[in-house]
Amino acid sequence: MDATQLLPDWTPRPWPEPVALEGRYVRVTPLTSAAYADLYAATCGPDDVDLWTYRPVEAPTSLAALWMHLAEAVDAPDQVPYALVPTEGERAGKASGLASYLRISPTHGSLEVGGVLFGHAMQRTRAATEAIHLLMRHAFDDLGYRRLEWKCDRLNEPSRRAALRLGLSHEGRFRRHLVVKGRNRDTDWFAVTDEEWPAVRAAHERWLDPANFDLDGQQRVALSALTAG
Repeated sequence: MDATQLLPDWTPRPWPEPVALEGRYVRVTPLTSAAYADLYAATCGPDDVDLWTYRPVEAPTSLAALWMHLAEAVDAPDQVPYALVPTEGERAGKASGLASYLRISPTHGSLEVGGVLFGHAMQRTRAATEAIHLLMRHAFDDLGYRRLEWKCDRLNEPSRRAALRLGLSHEGRFRRHLVVKGRNRDTDWFAVTDEEWPAVRAAHERWLDPANFDLDGQQRVALSALTAG
């Protein structure tokens, strides 16, 4: 046996209980029904159908339908869902996105950040990037997990780009993995480990630093350039 693979001091990690995570540009808060109306306004308008292409349900056409979808996530014993609330921009103070801890394995110290949904107003903003950073940081730095995963339909190019931009490595493709909305889904897997996390965290922090943005909020250095190495 390779001695470098031994973990003599390993103990299972704690379950990620719902906690609020505060950043410069966003608050990540445990999902409750108090956020549903804001999320409906942010993600279920007539121009938002594309946001639901790769989600397991069709775009809700009423607040009641969204309520049922989100309540199922809140009640699920195997996931921890969060509302993403920007603190700047046109949606400041209003829930404008979702993300969850999924596939949580305290025994092995691994979990997934999934179910990510950003309203159009939140996409390509500092708040969106910082929200995922806060979830990653909490998993590694606060809870001591060893591995964080990101998965998406191979056709979901924005999600694939986001994973790589955030510093996760592509680990492979599970072909004919799922049937979603009556069609095949091949799933791409991405991950970052605790050994890689310090460098990824430093890249995130450099990008999120206010000094990286001009007076109009435009980035001076792209995150993809910082995580490319």
